[in-house]
Amino acid sequence: MKKFLVVFGTVIVLIAAYTVVTVVRPFVLHTELEIDASPERVWQVLTDRASYPEWNPFIVSSTGELKVGAKIVNVLRDTKGSETKFDPTLLAVTPNEELRWIGKIPPGAIFDGEHSFRLTALPNGRTRLVQEEKFTGAAVPFTRSMLNNSIKSQFEAMNRAIAARAE
Repeated sequence: MKKFLVVFGTVIVLIAAYTVVTVVRPFVLHTELEIDASPERVWQVLTDRASYPEWNPFIVSSTGELKVGAKIVNVLRDTKGSETKFDPTLLAVTPNEELRWIGKIPPGAIFDGEHSFRLTALPNGRTRLVQEEKFTGAAVPFTRSMLNNSIKSQFEAMNRAIAARAE
C-alpha cells in the first residue's frame, strides 16, 4: 500500500506541475491588420454584434451586455461550417480601445482562452486592429497544431471582414 501511495502521489505532483507550466506559459495566437478607418468606426463595427450574421465569417452570433464581468454568448463557425457555442466572461470593454473576454472549459486550467481585440489609432485616421488569444491549460500542448492551422486563419478572416465593413 505504501508503494502505491508513493506512486500515486508522484503522479499527482507531476500532473500538477505540468498544469502549472501550461498555465504560466500561454500559447498565443496573434493577428493584426491596419484598417483605413478610425478606431471609433472599427469599434462600432466590432460592437454591432446584431450585424455579425451579415458579415462575420468566424463569430456568427454574439449576444449579451457588453459590460465588464458579464457573460456573453458567442457562436463560432469553423472552416467546415460547424458551429460551437460558448459563454465567455468579459474582462475589458474600453470603447475604441479594447474588447477582451475569457472562456474556460470547467473547472478551469484545462483549456482556457483569453481573447482580445485591441485598437490603436494610427496617423491619417487609420487603426491597427490586433486580435489575439492566449491559451492556457493542460490540454493546450495537444491542440497547438489545430489552433495554428485553423483558428488563426479564422482570426485573419474576421480581421479582413471587419476592415471591409469599416472602410
